Amino acid sequence: MNLFDLTDKVAIVTGGNGGIGLGMARGLANAGASVVILGRNEAKSRAAAESLGAETGAKTLAVTADVADPVQVDRAVAAVLDHFKRIDVLFNNAGINIRNAPQDLTLDQWNQVIAANLTSAFLTSKAVYPAMKQVGGGKIVNIGSMTSIFGSSFAAPYSASKGGVVQLTKSLALSWAADNIQVNAILPGWFDTEMTQAAREQVAGLHERVLARIACGRWATPDDMAGTAVWLASRASDYVTGIAVPVDGGYASTL
Repeated sequence: MNLFDLTDKVAIVTGGNGGIGLGMARGLANAGASVVILGRNEAKSRAAAESLGAETGAKTLAVTADVADPVQVDRAVAAVLDHFKRIDVLFNNAGINIRNAPQDLTLDQWNQVIAANLTSAFLTSKAVYPAMKQVGGGKIVNIGSMTSIFGSSFAAPYSASKGGVVQLTKSLALSWAADNIQVNAILPGWFDTEMTQAAREQVAGLHERVLARIACGRWATPDDMAGTAVWLASRASDYVTGIAVPVDGGYASTL
């Protein structure tokens, strides 16, 4: 028995059309899962799903939704169930960041980040819960951040939202353990993505400071998330719930 085999499982990855999300989606597809790319950009999601299917041979589906909108979330989950008839795995990866000093942030900017990063994880998890319970269990993986542990002088709402993601993860894990639904979080370190490329342009010296602290000596690539994603989506993690796993090249352990 291959504990990491995801054959016949259906996995949703929000924000799965690029960056870390696409890296995780690729890992799930290579492990045998059918993969749903759920995002706001319809064309980008469709292209990612088609490319992923061609590359891995996996069944894929692109669904368009704003995961901070409960009506759109429910509609998206219904579309997945109509197409695949089941949902086994959910990765709450969608998120945004607005970089500014706290005193210069508007309430609207704060609310945008909290809704996109934290409220969306609650809404999507709640929406898939009945489908997972119906098939006898499931896996939910919430994507936090190194800022779930550390503060950030230029991204207060992002840090607050990602700290909240860890506490939501623990709470859902406790609430749904009896339903055989394991809920865990991944805390990515510094990955080379569109979001962090923008950060390096906006924050002077960020690249050098980060690289000096990463024990592995390099920024991560999206494919570095694949192994942890497959583990937390598979039977190999059936007795693991409520944890937050750093995937950071040793960043959090370096003084």
